[in-house]
Amino acid sequence: MAKKDTFRVVTRGHDGNLQIRDFPDDEPLLRSYSQIGIDDCSTDLGLRGMPIFRGLVGPMPEGKNIVRYEAPEVFEMLTKEWSTTKPRKRTRRRTAAPEEARGEAGQSHPADGMLT
Repeated sequence: MAKKDTFRVVTRGHDGNLQIRDFPDDEPLLRSYSQIGIDDCSTDLGLRGMPIFRGLVGPMPEGKNIVRYEAPEVFEMLTKEWSTTKPRKRTRRRTAAPEEARGEAGQSHPADGMLT
């Protein structure tokens, strides 16, 4: 299991653009936000024991070594975008069957013409 060694905070700037800040540890987050608990139920075992902060949604995994926290409005916006994007329909390409198998090569079926 990879150690989560980068803490990413995603917020929205005054102009509406996303602002992403990475930190090497959780100290800057502990100074800026109140810790209200620890994650004890994540399916990503690397997140268990990570702090939960008031005013941020997370922790959530992003890649192998990044712990991501989002401002609530960013979480809501990205979730809405994710839920409205339609998955690309996958279609299979059909390969043409050999002409002999389809009987289109002008050849008759072996049983044709055999009268008993």
